[in-house]
Amino acid sequence: MTVGFDLDMTLIDSRPGIKAAYQELTARTGVYVDADLAITRLGPPLEQEIRQWFPEERTAEASELYRELYPRYAVAPTPAMPGAHAALAAVHAAGGRTLVVTAKFEPSAKLHLDHLGLEVDILAGSLWAEAKAAALRAHGATVYVGDHTGDVRGARAADALSVAVASGPCDAAELRAAGADVVLDDLTAFPGWLAGYLARDAASA
Repeated sequence: MTVGFDLDMTLIDSRPGIKAAYQELTARTGVYVDADLAITRLGPPLEQEIRQWFPEERTAEASELYRELYPRYAVAPTPAMPGAHAALAAVHAAGGRTLVVTAKFEPSAKLHLDHLGLEVDILAGSLWAEAKAAALRAHGATVYVGDHTGDVRGARAADALSVAVASGPCDAAELRAAGADVVLDDLTAFPGWLAGYLARDAASA
């Protein structure tokens, strides 16, 4: 069994770190980024947010600078989400593997996992929405856990069970409307759900 997880607002609360990185980006470039607004719409690739503040011809340059600033400003302030460690541990305790599939730049994602001691077996970065299906399929993930409607779309594209957590920018109603198979308030409910899911699976087998 391989269970996939999204990163931002699923396993980590990246809002404080991303806010700090955007504030430094503003200081370095002189281009105002409303960091408080930007952190309310986490999930899609960085370039999508950068385009809200920079002209198209500066998108690549600003995105590169943001990624350069990220390790210094964004990693230390970012905590794990409640239940993140226990959710990963529950998968391992059941004999499964954990896979993180995220739109975040992969080296930045690894910094967060290492800093917080989140034990993940496989990491795939720079994948968003339906593109996440490639990594989920490649590693045989049968469940994908995420907080965004884009994560639901990725799970469905991979024919994986979509377990959504309402801990990010999308509320429970949005996640259900997008086609999530299961909606949890947050990851603290995941170990109990997983135990029940595996028990039902064993009984049906």
